[in-house]
Amino acid sequence: MSSKNGKLNGQSFDLSQAELKKLLKKVPSGIKTYIGYLEQQIKNMAKIGLSLSKEKDMNVLLENILLEAKRITNADGGTLYMKTDDDRLRFEIMMTDSLNFHMGGTSGKDIPFYPVKLYDEGKPNTRMISAYVGLTGETVNIPDAYKTKGFDFSGTKAFDKKTGYRSKSFLTVPLKNHEEEIIGVLQLLNALDKKTNESIPFSAKIQDIVEALSSQAAVAITNKNLIRDLEILFESFIKLIATAIDAKSPYTGEHCARVPEITMMLVEAVNVSKDGPFKDVHFSDKEMYELKIAAWLHDCGKVTTPEYVVDKATKLETIYDRIHTLDTRFEVLKRDEEIKVLKKRLKIETDVFASEADKKDALKSLRKKHKDKLVKMEKEMVFIRATNIGGEFMSGDKKDRVKKIAKYRWKDNGTVKDFLSENEVYNLCITKGTLTAEERQIINDHIVQTIDMLQQLPYPKHLKNVPEFAGGHHEKLDGTGYPKGLTKDEMSVQAKAMAIADIFEALTAKDRPYKEGKALSMAMRILGFMKNDAHVDPELFELFVQEKIYLKYGEQYLGPEQLDMD
Repeated sequence: MSSKNGKLNGQSFDLSQAELKKLLKKVPSGIKTYIGYLEQQIKNMAKIGLSLSKEKDMNVLLENILLEAKRITNADGGTLYMKTDDDRLRFEIMMTDSLNFHMGGTSGKDIPFYPVKLYDEGKPNTRMISAYVGLTGETVNIPDAYKTKGFDFSGTKAFDKKTGYRSKSFLTVPLKNHEEEIIGVLQLLNALDKKTNESIPFSAKIQDIVEALSSQAAVAITNKNLIRDLEILFESFIKLIATAIDAKSPYTGEHCARVPEITMMLVEAVNVSKDGPFKDVHFSDKEMYELKIAAWLHDCGKVTTPEYVVDKATKLETIYDRIHTLDTRFEVLKRDEEIKVLKKRLKIETDVFASEADKKDALKSLRKKHKDKLVKMEKEMVFIRATNIGGEFMSGDKKDRVKKIAKYRWKDNGTVKDFLSENEVYNLCITKGTLTAEERQIINDHIVQTIDMLQQLPYPKHLKNVPEFAGGHHEKLDGTGYPKGLTKDEMSVQAKAMAIADIFEALTAKDRPYKEGKALSMAMRILGFMKNDAHVDPELFELFVQEKIYLKYGEQYLGPEQLDMD
């Protein structure tokens, strides 16, 4: 059984395990010890590489790099710098064990020192050892800082004088990514002899290991930064889409931005529940992020919704509000009535057979009838204007009145017509809001478009539920929602939470074309009715009430006139 294949002095070899053992017996003990040491270091480096690649928290990652470098070198202290976009080295972590000194990283203590400039007045800063390494990419190994020339250790000496410390050996290594770009600098201080605990120089062998560690560390940091940058880009792009949707209509200006706020408040309350129906429900950071992305995208399908439907502020609005056309028609009716009255008046006044008293009575009666008609027309015009504004409910009596007014006759360029067209009657008789059934279907179709759009994206595993969460916020527990008619058991907690958020934001929003933003008490009352009608989840609604999420949101986003409950 072959255990090793390779070349030695240009010759191929193929050894069995037994042959390899015999060969190793002939190797001097010192060489075998060194081989064992190398094998252990390779295992350590592999273990370190795996550990660094798994770490998600940047502060912990950077600190682990410094701690591992200190362990390998048995160094008393160390500093990790990261390169900034403006050509500086920012202090990330500083440690000195013998001084019990730890700043940055996971310590919670800020490092008060200014970043090291790589360029001073446009010239390379080669006097500072960290800057030199950050510029050149060369490792600098100094046995004794007090005996070395060419670098400025005045700050180090001042620190030593103040603390009584003795800074001696320095090993400063660049952190280079896979593109050979310098992204930071690792500096180790005072390698200690394991027997005497005295400061000793960093050996060439140790330097090689630290350089290998630095290479692994740079890759881990670069990967972490790349993932972070991609997440920032992805999230920014999503918010850009949401902002574009909100900007599409002046009447839904901040809906896409506010629904995520309410959704996350409610789900965070679920996460911290210690008792009740959600005591065993807990969402990980990844699951919370997934829901936040879904909430931002919950209305992305509205990019396909026509503006004339989204912006329909009144029942008669199309390209313009046709109520102005009806105002003109009422004026035409008044004008025609005025002409009729004037003709009748002229006839009465020129009647040679009527007495003056009869004429006076006839004119008085004519004026009264004319005034009554004008008052009636004015009332009808006020009624039509009021009807044109959408509301929560339009009674059958009001619809009958609209149809009666529609039968009035008026002249349009000599042609006698009904006062209202069939389309105008249809729109004015809308029971709720300003949209016809057809227009509401167009609006409702945005959720179908949302699902279709989101299902086309190649999600990573931790975002695979985004289409389901985003596409379920118009479903109802009793199966009467849309687009899929899901029931309670078919809906996730996240989708149920987003449904409450979407409704609550719409109820309290002050920018809708057909209504004013409701006060908290009225919004919660309506949500309560919807809970009773199995339209929203009762357990989530109770949590919404108990944790006063409505108030937390209201205090941040609603006007003082809407905050009528605590």
